[in-house]
Amino acid sequence: MNSNVSVIRKSFRCAFPHTIPIFAGFLFLGMTYGIYMQVSGFSFWYPCLMSLTIFAGSVEFITVNLLLGAFNPLQALALTLMINARHLFYGISMLDRYKGTGWKKPYLIFGMCDESFSINYTADIPADVDRGWFMFFVTFLNHLYWFSGATLGGIFGSLIHLNMEGLDFVMTAMFVVIFLEQWLKEKRHESSLIGLGVSLTCLILFGADNFIIPSMIAILAVLTLLRKPLEKDVKA
Repeated sequence: MNSNVSVIRKSFRCAFPHTIPIFAGFLFLGMTYGIYMQVSGFSFWYPCLMSLTIFAGSVEFITVNLLLGAFNPLQALALTLMINARHLFYGISMLDRYKGTGWKKPYLIFGMCDESFSINYTADIPADVDRGWFMFFVTFLNHLYWFSGATLGGIFGSLIHLNMEGLDFVMTAMFVVIFLEQWLKEKRHESSLIGLGVSLTCLILFGADNFIIPSMIAILAVLTLLRKPLEKDVKA
């Protein structure tokens, strides 16, 4: 029993520092979402429960308009699939990493947001830290940060009057930092440069509103085709 508690504590202490940048972003964006819900006429219970059960920031913002408009479940389904289609690629990437996690696996799948995926996929987990518990705490803490921010925003929304324009750039800045950190860890940068080049090409071809899914498909295809040459270069 004491051994299990020690493993859990060690995993928590290892996972927590990785989530501190996410805490800053999720707290502000979650409060923005909660305030937005309150201003739109919803009780604080809405952002509280939606952040707990949906846990998909972009979808939750869009859900506000869906709730205010006519009931159209097919439209809601299509929008959700389109917005979160990138998670299909995240899931494929995490198939091996989630093996052997036991009862934690369903929650890891449910709670895999962009930020949790970035940390769990790139983090160098020490050999003496349980991998399953590490990924669980990363996912749980990020979920808790978003839930807390959304709930606080819903509660204090009626009392706070702020200009929220531009606050969503917090997440963009955070992903830039994550990318730069990964760049510094890499000995070779072919994969990162391929990702940047393909994304830029798709941005030019498809526009800012439609480039994400094509770019992820193209990146997956290019890296699959170049997998063996890239692996040879790394080993060399």
